[in-house]
Amino acid sequence: MKLYDHITKRIEKFIAAQKIFFVATAADHGRINLSPKGMDSFRVIDKNKVLWLNLTGSGNETAAHLNVNGRITIMFCSFEGAPMILRLYGKGSVINPNDDNWADAVANFPVLAGTRQIIDIDIETVQTSCGMSIPYFDFKEERLELDNWAKQKGKEGLKDYWKEKNEVSIDGIPTKIQEGY
Repeated sequence: MKLYDHITKRIEKFIAAQKIFFVATAADHGRINLSPKGMDSFRVIDKNKVLWLNLTGSGNETAAHLNVNGRITIMFCSFEGAPMILRLYGKGSVINPNDDNWADAVANFPVLAGTRQIIDIDIETVQTSCGMSIPYFDFKEERLELDNWAKQKGKEGLKDYWKEKNEVSIDGIPTKIQEGY
């Protein structure tokens, strides 16, 4: 295991090559949320800042937890090539479309119909470990179901969905999503 206080160029290159990553957050009490993420939704901005394009989902645990304490861990692992597990530990905040920094942040990503929020993460610690027990997997293709579903819903339909499904976490913590639009 190695610890760094920033994302090195080698680690940035590793991140860019990955097709999947995992996001973990937890409030002070209640459940820990751990979710797989994909698509073209992660950017290294500089050695201590990353952005993640948070797409619509059936819940919005990450936003709720970040509103409580900001703690977030991102994990990547190599499923091809040299083995490695990478964890980015940091403090995150939610950027919503009505925030002043939305336009600059969203410009880093492709236009995706399911875009909900952007998670801005200040990296405090970077950890790498061997990952020698992680199996090989071959990437086939991105799933398009979320983007197609979101296009079909349209902007107003998505807002209605967020109101119904994304306003509070499963532990009853407010996500503040409606304040962001």
